[in-house]
Amino acid sequence: MPITVKALQKTGPDQPFRVTTIERRDPRADDVVIDIAAAGICHSDIHTIRNEWGEASFPLTVGHEIAGVVSAVGADVTDWKVGDRVGVGCMVDSCGRCEECRAGQEQNCLEGNVGTYNAKDVDGTVTQGGYAEKVVVNERFVCRVPDGLAFDAAAPLLCAGITTYSPLRRWGVAETVDGRAKKVAVLGLGGLGHMGVQIAAAMGAEVTVLSRSLKKEKDALELGATRVLATTEDDFFTAHRGEFDLILNTISASIPVDSYLRLLAPRGVMAVVGLPPEQQPLGFGSLIGGGKVLAGSNIGGIAETQEMLDFCAEHGIAAKIEVIGVADADATYDRVVDGDVHFRAVIDTATFADATAE
Repeated sequence: MPITVKALQKTGPDQPFRVTTIERRDPRADDVVIDIAAAGICHSDIHTIRNEWGEASFPLTVGHEIAGVVSAVGADVTDWKVGDRVGVGCMVDSCGRCEECRAGQEQNCLEGNVGTYNAKDVDGTVTQGGYAEKVVVNERFVCRVPDGLAFDAAAPLLCAGITTYSPLRRWGVAETVDGRAKKVAVLGLGGLGHMGVQIAAAMGAEVTVLSRSLKKEKDALELGATRVLATTEDDFFTAHRGEFDLILNTISASIPVDSYLRLLAPRGVMAVVGLPPEQQPLGFGSLIGGGKVLAGSNIGGIAETQEMLDFCAEHGIAAKIEVIGVADADATYDRVVDGDVHFRAVIDTATFADATAE
């Protein structure tokens, strides 16, 4: 039988959140049922449900930073049992057959992975996300949350954590250059950037935060950065030309891409994880000079996501969060957009108990 649960849902991009009930599918033999303890608010949720990335499928429940406890498993499930601490990120299915899936890169599934929300599921329905009491997920897309990570602080790792960990790992931030630590600049200190700083520092990099001002300097240093530079300083791009081995660009706003590429040392890399709505200008000369790389990155596969969770637990890394109730979602969305959340907001799904469903 399908499972009926309370959830936060919008009926249109300009409508407020409402507490309602949605149906989760009748669990299949290879499904895991998860009682959600915490659901992170990602800026992607906001872009999607406000139609900023195209027309969303309404009514819609978003949320792809999910942490909780297994409450039931299908007959064929062998890796999970009731009581396990688990998480679910941005995907809930993929073909499992293509070259990318077989390589553990399900996010690049050649047939298209199934997103946790606002995606066409294998049965033709639209997936509904984690702002809810429970979720039903194929066992292959469940990760183990280590005991050392609290659910609320772990939930954002399922998106923000893997989004920053994957490019840092791919581009060898843990490696040295002629015996010295790599010099990594994190552009932006928001929900993504604050994770990038912690992870890069734990990998052994010398981390600099690039921001428009120094107002978050104390936060950056506490997270593991060695310094903060204000990009609005006079002659900033000249003074720091050729300084960094890697720039992790976490901001979702327009920037002078050519100018930032000049901050890279020869063969340096700018890894982009922030997605601004506008097209960005780029002169190829900024790449060709010094043989630099401009790379995109979009989460990681399930195995790498598990690796990230284990890495974070080992190094005492977690998202810095504000916990909110379900009634606070609309106001918190506005605060996220205004940059007023420090650094991620997480919904305590226990607050559904006191909410009346419409």
